[in-house]
Amino acid sequence: MTSPSGSRPKLCLVEDDEIMGESLAERFRLEGFEVEWCRSAAAAAQALESGRYAVVVSDIRLPDRNGGELFLDLAGRLPMLPPFLFMTAFGTIDRAVELLKAGAADYVTKPFDIDVLVAKVSGLAQGYGARACEPEALGVSPAMRRIAETLPRLARHGTTLLITGESGVGKEHVANLFHCLAVGREAPFVAVNCAAIPESLMEAELFGYEKGAFTGAVKAKRGLVEQADGGTLFLDEIGEMPLSMQAKLLRVLQEHRLARLGSEASIAIDFKLVCATHRDLKALVEAGQFREDLYYRIHVIQLRIPPLRERSDDIRWLVRHFVEEFNRAHPEERRRLDPRTEQTLLAYGWPDNVRELKHAVERACVLSPGPLLGADAFLGEGLDGGSDTDAVSQSLSDYLMACERDYLQVALDRNEWHMTHTALALGITRKTLWEKMRRLGIQPREE
Repeated sequence: MTSPSGSRPKLCLVEDDEIMGESLAERFRLEGFEVEWCRSAAAAAQALESGRYAVVVSDIRLPDRNGGELFLDLAGRLPMLPPFLFMTAFGTIDRAVELLKAGAADYVTKPFDIDVLVAKVSGLAQGYGARACEPEALGVSPAMRRIAETLPRLARHGTTLLITGESGVGKEHVANLFHCLAVGREAPFVAVNCAAIPESLMEAELFGYEKGAFTGAVKAKRGLVEQADGGTLFLDEIGEMPLSMQAKLLRVLQEHRLARLGSEASIAIDFKLVCATHRDLKALVEAGQFREDLYYRIHVIQLRIPPLRERSDDIRWLVRHFVEEFNRAHPEERRRLDPRTEQTLLAYGWPDNVRELKHAVERACVLSPGPLLGADAFLGEGLDGGSDTDAVSQSLSDYLMACERDYLQVALDRNEWHMTHTALALGITRKTLWEKMRRLGIQPREE
């Protein structure tokens, strides 16, 4: 079995029983799958968060966590979760049915016919490959439809892509879709936030190193660029890359080879390149802050993603999409949007774009006391139901600012107020994090 890109589809097998796991892994490999066998829910979560899989086959009973809990947790966090097929004993059939209602793909009851299982898994893998590469997942506005119509053509030619737009508009989502169309979802997609890696560590992180290359290099490590071999390298916020690293990156792009730190041997690599930035790279070139030769190397095709305030049709579509995501993850607490609330949401400017909208919807779904998401779910109980757009917009602005302040403080606490680590966790630059903290009145602490 091969994927549309010609590669072997990757299967994540979650099974703690050694005999059962070994038997299933061997059979799936014979059927043409590349199998990652995880013996715990924790290992599976780590694999699914960092890798690309066509299908997941999981036991419900696992030593550290229920397989259903694993699915529901990942469904609420990962934007493109592969289909889950559960293996269940007779006593847990009811749980399997509940998981189907929550969005799981299928289940088999032990003892099962291995041929039936293989047929189900093969069908799911093929179907997922087709669904995951649908450009319609970008939005319904004319601007996003034009991007959706352009991407398949760019992917066929493997064009180097530069995606521009404000922070939070969904540049990585577009890059992921391009990757899926160009090389297939099972191929590696390696995202690098150039603003989140300290300059002193960037070369080692990007190009890897050999054992003994520097103090602390106790074993060799593949760099992020090397990990993208055969897939796609996504360089987010490339405008923040130091000039010294720009020169080294350009050489790799020209020669299609790299050398790890501490080694003179070069390694052949082949990957699709997608870069993204919220800055004006041409202005950076003129200011001497970005290499002109690298600019022209990555500026083959540019796609600009408009901010959310310029595409109100997508606000409606995204809100419904995020509500449905919540409903799939929490079928016992289904939510629906009050149509009257749409005007309230459209009146707000969404300065942090899709990222901010998603957080607001998720928060409203969690805090809402009932199934209907009215304006009070977003604004609080003190909302005046009047029709004054400026008043409503200001109320929403105040509320979302408070939400953002809470969100940032939680992220800072989790990362012990380390600015670089927090920015990396949030998917933003250190500069953006500092600006948000200043705007929200959050005082920095000593790192």
